[in-house]
Amino acid sequence: MKRRARTRHLIELGGLVAKSGLVELTDDDRAVLFGLLVDAAARLQGEHRDQALTLWRRRGRRAFAEAETDL
Repeated sequence: MKRRARTRHLIELGGLVAKSGLVELTDDDRAVLFGLLVDAAARLQGEHRDQALTLWRRRGRRAFAEAETDL
């Protein structure tokens, strides 16, 4: 991935973290945010990977749809 594309990708991922409300809910505690992501990664390595992905995908799509209606 080229530098500009990588930078854009990282900015978009950061935007998702902000959009989720986690920054405010954790008082911008980077250790907590990283811990949440590490926990999610561990869950994805477990036997319930498919169920977790399905659940999170549904929630994410619903949240995107709600955000669009709020505009």
